[in-house]
Amino acid sequence: MAENRRDVSFVTRTFDRSPSKSQYLVGVIDDGTSTVSFSIYTTPEFKEIASHQLNIPMISPKPGWYEQDAMAIINNMYRCIEISMGMLASLGYKKEDLVTIGITNQRETTIMWDAITGKPLHNAIVWNDIRTSSTVDQIVAHIPDKNINHFKDKCGLPISPYFPALKIRWLMENVPAVQRACKENRCKAGTIDSWIIWHLTKGGLHITDVTNASRTLLMNISTLQWDHTLLKAFCIRVEMLPQIRSSSEIYGVVTDERTSLLGIKISGILGNQQASLLGQMCIKPGQAKNTYRAGCFLLCNTGHVPVISRHGLLTTVAYKLGSTNPATYALEGAVAVAGHALEWLEHQVRILPRAEDAEKYAAVVPTTGDVYFVPAFTGLYAPYWRKDARGLIVGLTQFSTKHHIIRAALEAICFQTRDILEIMYKETEQQIDKLHADGQLSKNNLLMQLQADTVGIPVFRSQLFDCAPFGVAMCAAQAHGIDLCRFDPDKKEYFNVFYDQFMPASTDEERKHRYGKWQRAVQRSFDWAIPTNLNMRPDIIRPTKIYVMPLSLFFFISFAMVIHSRK
Repeated sequence: MAENRRDVSFVTRTFDRSPSKSQYLVGVIDDGTSTVSFSIYTTPEFKEIASHQLNIPMISPKPGWYEQDAMAIINNMYRCIEISMGMLASLGYKKEDLVTIGITNQRETTIMWDAITGKPLHNAIVWNDIRTSSTVDQIVAHIPDKNINHFKDKCGLPISPYFPALKIRWLMENVPAVQRACKENRCKAGTIDSWIIWHLTKGGLHITDVTNASRTLLMNISTLQWDHTLLKAFCIRVEMLPQIRSSSEIYGVVTDERTSLLGIKISGILGNQQASLLGQMCIKPGQAKNTYRAGCFLLCNTGHVPVISRHGLLTTVAYKLGSTNPATYALEGAVAVAGHALEWLEHQVRILPRAEDAEKYAAVVPTTGDVYFVPAFTGLYAPYWRKDARGLIVGLTQFSTKHHIIRAALEAICFQTRDILEIMYKETEQQIDKLHADGQLSKNNLLMQLQADTVGIPVFRSQLFDCAPFGVAMCAAQAHGIDLCRFDPDKKEYFNVFYDQFMPASTDEERKHRYGKWQRAVQRSFDWAIPTNLNMRPDIIRPTKIYVMPLSLFFFISFAMVIHSRK
């Protein structure tokens, strides 16, 4: 392990619990896939001084269906707020020092509720739910070219169960309470940010921001407004949807008497991956970040013009800092199997005692011994888009050990990241000169070094392993009328951002050779999902009969592989 550490520049970050020079504080509500929390930050340092987090149980009524109790999200959120706010006195602050709050949330999770009672009409359908696969097929069947990318030039996204448009359509078709509320014009729909703000303002505000709206399949990526053609295609009325606002402005104040935030301004909203991009200070075109968890979310800032991907990446709004400022866009790609491969080695194959021990076991050997691991458990997508691919471990010899396989699993994460970066290079025409990293898996120093060696650019790992709350705290603080910070694209260093730097130690020739072998291994994973015909002799399989999964279902099942990733 020592040979990897020599190229790491560790920066010590100390968290001073003494009161800040400024008494102005910013709060952050953070709703993830499995938890909700409330954190409080000082300004201008943006030190986290108080935080509390509670779990949100996942409900799975059928395999592949994932729901959450929408009221549990609200109730646990209020509990976290009260506990965190109760810490302020012992830290030398008053409740009045809290100036504003921001909200970051799991994206695509969808709720429909009664506008009169404020009660949910059904459990929240979580982003990784696949129940709408048949709904996708119904929609695609009525499109002239029957192409899931038919609307991509308009919204930047393919037609997929991943996105709220399909979830709203399913709820309207399958839930009687939703049908009655729609008929009586008292039905509201939105993502988690809209649900939270509705309750904080007692129904006074039904809003979302451009980053969350850009993930719905209903917003025009250029006009930043709900699109009539898309609404018509999914049979959704605009009256039930929230108003689209910028990511950073004073939307209103908290009016719910149940919380000690009563009277506090709300001035920031960001989907959590966009909040992470902003928290990593990727505020110039060509700057990119990767969040390493069970899966990975890789976003690259593309500036003020949306880049529509032709190779399977998603076009999304990165942020819009104020109602009068232009939107900044990003390309996004996801690695379906990252830390999940380590969990597979732990639980299924059982050659790794704990996924957290991967660094220790992989460091026993200096290389993979030419072993390559392609974790195509449910196929491969960008840039391959092969639903017939399956996982493989290739290059084994009598000298291969579990250590080589574990190291190959780490390298697979790095190679998949490079696959996406290669597409980003082509489609953005930007030279990405460093990769920002966060997420719990980024604590693995060997993985970070392997990543730098694989992509040939420095990796800057944030010492804040979860950058989303930090990003939205700054977003809320810089809103006009709050004015507690300002993002400056020309500023080279931010005193409140700390990184560990991993520099490439490999040569261009070594990188080219290893990446070429990875691509050869990937090719060998193709055409594997071929069903056996029971009427045939077991040694004969007709290669012409290849199982074809509906592309819409494949696209989302790939995303579902990142169930444990924070959203």
